[in-house]
Amino acid sequence: MAGKDYFLITSLPTPGPLGSKPPISPAELVGRALYNRSARELIQAIFLSDDLLQRQSFLAGELKGVSPTVLTAAQVRNQEPLPVWLEVSPQQPGGPSPVDSLWAAYYRHAIRVAARLGSDFLTDWVIYEVAFRNALVVARAKALGLDAEMYLVEPSLAAGDLDFDSVLAEWSAASNPLAGLRVLDAARWAWLTEHDAYYTFGDDELAAYAAKLMLLHRWHRLSEHASASQAHDAEQPSERTLP
Repeated sequence: MAGKDYFLITSLPTPGPLGSKPPISPAELVGRALYNRSARELIQAIFLSDDLLQRQSFLAGELKGVSPTVLTAAQVRNQEPLPVWLEVSPQQPGGPSPVDSLWAAYYRHAIRVAARLGSDFLTDWVIYEVAFRNALVVARAKALGLDAEMYLVEPSLAAGDLDFDSVLAEWSAASNPLAGLRVLDAARWAWLTEHDAYYTFGDDELAAYAAKLMLLHRWHRLSEHASASQAHDAEQPSERTLP
């Protein structure tokens, strides 16, 4: 796939480090790739994961506004049905939760897209994300005394040779949930930097750019949410001022 996206890739603004302001919006990146169907489909397959994360956060009451790139806002708010290839069956006793089933459907979809388009990056990214997610599941289940097998998502897609021990140790020692999430996403950022197909000028380089851009936008949302929460807390009366 090298050589197809030279002018597009060289026109894109260089993303800063994790936590910096995103240089462009996901929708703008999709728009710039309209002429290249394969690149556009890879980019959308990656951004779809952020749409689903926004959906999960919105339904949990953690996110007030949504800004999806692939799904509609109504789909993210659960006001319209998801695409048929993301639909999941009602939860069965002892079966996976609807959230886990949805993510399993997403990863299967992404792997199908990667296979159809011959994308090594998307394939490797899905394998990494599934393995990382399940490593976190195992760590959390162990801490809570639960059976991790009930919560694993598409373990057949996860590579067995990926080692997350040092990341998980740093994550578990984090001072607060936001700091812990920063540890996890810093590991994701490092993986993307190592696998970004830099200077190949192919679709996979665009896909890696999309994955980095997605992380930047996620942290931008988190920063805005944290700032709003701090402002709200500052407006609340302290115990000393209560009557």
